[in-house]
Amino acid sequence: MANTQERVQGFPTFWRTVAAEVRPVWVVASREMIDTLRDWRIVLPIVVLVLGFPFLANFAASRGIAFVNQYGANLIMERMLPFLMLTVGFFPSSFSLVIALETFMGEKERRSLEPLLATPLTDLQLYVGKLLAATIPPVLASYLGMGFYVILVGTSMDWWPTLYLLFLGFVLSTAQALVMVAGAIVVSSQSTSVRAANLLASFIIIPMAFLLQAEASMLLFANYTALWAIVAFLLVLNILLIRLGLRIFDREHLLGRDIDTLDIAKSWRTLWQAAWPQHGLAALYRHEIPALLKRLRPELLLTCLVVLGGGAWIGAWGTANYTLPPQAFDFGAFTNPEALESAVAQTGLLTSFSTGTIWWHNLRTLAGAALLALFSMGVLTLLMLMAPLGIIFYLTFQVAVAGINPWLFVAVLVLPHGILELPAAILATAQAMRMGDIILSPPEQGGGVIGMVREIGYFVKLFVTVVAPLLLAAAWIERWVTPYLAARFLGGS
Repeated sequence: MANTQERVQGFPTFWRTVAAEVRPVWVVASREMIDTLRDWRIVLPIVVLVLGFPFLANFAASRGIAFVNQYGANLIMERMLPFLMLTVGFFPSSFSLVIALETFMGEKERRSLEPLLATPLTDLQLYVGKLLAATIPPVLASYLGMGFYVILVGTSMDWWPTLYLLFLGFVLSTAQALVMVAGAIVVSSQSTSVRAANLLASFIIIPMAFLLQAEASMLLFANYTALWAIVAFLLVLNILLIRLGLRIFDREHLLGRDIDTLDIAKSWRTLWQAAWPQHGLAALYRHEIPALLKRLRPELLLTCLVVLGGGAWIGAWGTANYTLPPQAFDFGAFTNPEALESAVAQTGLLTSFSTGTIWWHNLRTLAGAALLALFSMGVLTLLMLMAPLGIIFYLTFQVAVAGINPWLFVAVLVLPHGILELPAAILATAQAMRMGDIILSPPEQGGGVIGMVREIGYFVKLFVTVVAPLLLAAAWIERWVTPYLAARFLGGS
């Protein structure tokens, strides 16, 4: 009884403590939102997008439907109407990026940051308050724009989305805005000027633009399950970005640094020292490469989980929704290696089925993925590796459905060269991901521009000394071993 009374008496105390912690957060958020709504340069574009863009989208939709109806393809435009709804919601929410970039550097340039940081607010309260202030107005504007668009389309074309689709659109818009804000606050807190923060914003807006295109393709096929998967991915990414922002948040860093300097000579020395073997070739493979792999343990683990797990999910989803017809498994024409090589050449993926061509194709693909990592915090390089693995999982699941032994299929057609090619690709992807997101860490912790240059050097070292040789050996096996094993397997299936 005494314990029960203590819990009852402590219950109001708990909520009073929570309210005392939350109240400063709302004070910061409300102050920021009032300042935002006073700035006509931010409010006017949002109002124009909320009120004007739905009319433009409605006009484009009506013209598009009138055109495709002449050819009986009205289903395509009807599937595009939900995408236009998402687009209408995306543009107002994208202003959350602009507002978030102003959260720290804008106040620093206006000299209003010092008094705010001198308050007894904790870092968590200040961070969450800024996060809410940059998220709430644009997201509310996004909701208004989507609702206005729905009313326009409904009254003019008699198309009304289901409550399920409307709710999904609201959730997607909110998740995208949260990710943009969390990423922008990290960028803003690590920049030294609004100009630098705006330049770094491309690391956020480019992946979100690609994501919007992916959502368009999923809406075209009415694949709402995949859209919920994107929502889950965005929420996880948002949590990671918030944790990153809290971990690297430093008040002295915000006030102490005035300008970023680009030292070309120092950057070149850093790149050269990271890329060139320091103590000869023997020490390179005995000490330097193992040390680099040890540093990459978190990125290697994350790459394996995301790429293999995501590839398996894509393969399972594709098998459940797009089952291949039985005639697709008629392998009678592929009973000799020459027929297989001819079939590969006809796909257009390779100009010729040779060791050099295969090797160059894989090198070029991984190098391009690494370049994209610099503009996407490593996200796009993961997606590029996930795509071919998704195809492999899809084909494996399909042959299992067709009654063919999937383990033997993988052992004969994938493992001979894949046992070397996949580790090389995972290693290059993990280092590229680290290369892309290290810029968000403070220079004092090995991040910033110099940190990115150093990681580029490490990528070059790993790529030349480990990845390229593994891919060359895999290409030779894929050219001279895999076709013969595959021909015997397909001929006997």
